[in-house]
Amino acid sequence: MPKRPSKHLRPPRPLSSSFASAVDKADGRWMTQTMSGQAAVKQYRCPGCEQLIAIGTPHVVVWPHVPAVGSDRAVDERRHWHNSCWNRRR
Repeated sequence: MPKRPSKHLRPPRPLSSSFASAVDKADGRWMTQTMSGQAAVKQYRCPGCEQLIAIGTPHVVVWPHVPAVGSDRAVDERRHWHNSCWNRRR
């Protein structure tokens, strides 16, 4: 059975049907989208606290409004944050 390609080489999966909104932080403008507990079917590591976001935990998905240099799309840089960690971030 052939190995599955790295998730970093595959195109990003689309987000759920909820709407994204823009948020301004000290380091620029970010797009955010809330994920319900029902939609959270995988574990993610929160970049704010480095702890796991458990399956079934509501959280927020965040990506830069403008892609970084060398990145084709900003959504490729999305990260999953605990709601409290994202809200605490300045």
